[in-house]
Formats: sequence, structure tokens, C-alpha cells
Amino acid sequence: MSVYKNDNFSSLKCRSTALHHIEEGMPDKGEAIFQSESLCFPGFVEFDDVNSKVLTYSSLGRVYKIWDLTDYRLMYQISDKSISEIKISPGIMLLIYKQKESEPADRPCTRTTPTPTSYVQLKILSIEDGQVLKELKLPLIRDKKVDFIEQFNEKLLVKQESENLQILDVRTGSRMEVSSKEFMTPNAFIFLYENQLFLTFRQRSVEVWNFRGELMTRFEDHDLWHAECNTNNIYITADQDLIISYCRDDASQGGQPDCGSINISHILTGKRLTKFDADTFPECRSSLENVTALFYNEERNEIYTGTNDGRLTVWSN
Repeated sequence: MSVYKNDNFSSLKCRSTALHHIEEGMPDKGEAIFQSESLCFPGFVEFDDVNSKVLTYSSLGRVYKIWDLTDYRLMYQISDKSISEIKISPGIMLLIYKQKESEPADRPCTRTTPTPTSYVQLKILSIEDGQVLKELKLPLIRDKKVDFIEQFNEKLLVKQESENLQILDVRTGSRMEVSSKEFMTPNAFIFLYENQLFLTFRQRSVEVWNFRGELMTRFEDHDLWHAECNTNNIYITADQDLIISYCRDDASQGGQPDCGSINISHILTGKRLTKFDADTFPECRSSLENVTALFYNEERNEIYTGTNDGRLTVWSN
């Protein structure tokens, strides 16, 4: 995916290029894809390698489309202007609709003044054919901002502004709460499907939680470079045991604001295993300045980093 200056960086351009074309020095042999879609903001493309699907949202017609990732074949589309957001999990999609005020009959009758309520309609769909598997209404407190609604298999994580985290099981209907003092709204999530855990990113810190609402891990010496959590600079290994990130190091905080480090930590223990920094590799200082992308090739045991001035570096043992 790319953006171009000639249209004020306002729309996504997508190309598919075979690796052998790149190895042969002929990247122009790639082909443009999703040309039929209007991918101007708020349009988007989301590549889902877990389900081997692509989700696009065309801003012009307000249409969501599901494509096969192997050949970019259109599978089906969803056209519903009341959809607020779509979340993807293995085998399923969660459709989140716009918040609505509850009808008076839906509100409990009590002697005290009832808290004004609203609800969000949710639909769980099969990602293979778009068939509805389950529908439910999620009650909310009216006039309170929804910080997030996230799905992990049968679990729903729901949090409103200044309220406790709700963990709901859509299969059994059970619900548990985590105090808002213990669980503060993160900037982003990464779900660890192999370990039945999830990572939260808040400011520059990373934490590991389980679905009983328990904090499992805090990381040592793993302060992310980007406070807003730029996931381009984070890699989780396939076994979900290691996290590799572009981080701030002691030197960068003491007068080297453009130079960070590459930190590798164990997810379950939080221990830092190794670190690439300018002290260890002084000849590579420029490769550690303003890193904008990071990737780990697990087959070759190589880390690739790219910087905002176009420098590509391969780190290998």
C-alpha cells in the first residue's frame, strides 16, 4: 500500500508483486489491485493473513468487501450505513453498529431514577461466506463515550469512558469486570491466539493480560519509541513468545533524541533477551535513527529496519 504526493496523500494505492520479480530486479512487473475501490479517507484496506482474506472499505459507496488474499477474488460485500466498525478474528467477523438509545420498555423499573441507557447491536459473521452466526444487543451507559469494543474468539472486551472494563462471553452470557483503576484504556491491542492472552499498548509501555482480567507481564527495558503505538515498529513471532520493537534507550533520553534501539523481549516473562543499540553498533547509528518500519524474518533469523530517509538495514547473527 502506498500514498502519493500528487493526490495530497489522500488515497491508498495497492500493488501485488511476486518476490521473484523483486529478486530479479523487476518490481514493476507487479500488478495494481483493488482499482475498482474508492480508497480515499475514511476508506481503508486491511490484510488478514490469519484467515487469508482482505477487507476493504470504499468511502464512496460505504461498502465493505471481503476478498480472497490468494488471488484477490471478490467473495462478498456488506452494504449497511449503520455499521460503525468491523473487527476480524480467526474464522469470524464482528460487526459493530452505531450506538442507539434504549427504548423505555427496555429499561429496568426501579424505585430510584434509572441511569439513562443505550445499546450497540452486534453481529458475528462467518468470514468465509458472510452468514450471520449470532446477533446480540450490548447495553451501555448513555452519553458515555465507548473507548473500545474488541473481540477475541467468544470473548468481548468492552470499555466506556471512566468505566470498568467488561469481559463478556457471548457463548455463555457470563460477564466479569476489571476496575478502571487497574485497567486503563490502551492505544492498541494485539491478541495472542496461541497463548489465549492479549497485549495492550498505552503510551510507551506494553503489558500482557489474560481473559480473567489479570495482569500477567510488564516488560523490562522495553519503552516504545512511539507513544501512540506505531505497530509498523513492532513484531510478534509466530510462536508468540517474543516481541521485537523499536524502543527508546538510555542514551536517547540523555541527548540523542533521534537514536533508538531494537529490543527483543520474552512475552511471558517480560525479560529483555537482547538489544541492538548505538553503543553496541556505533557504525550503525544512522540505521537506528528515526526507524519507521521493522520486520523479523523467522526463517533467515534476520531483522529488517527502514528509516524515514529510506535507509534499509539487515541485522543478522
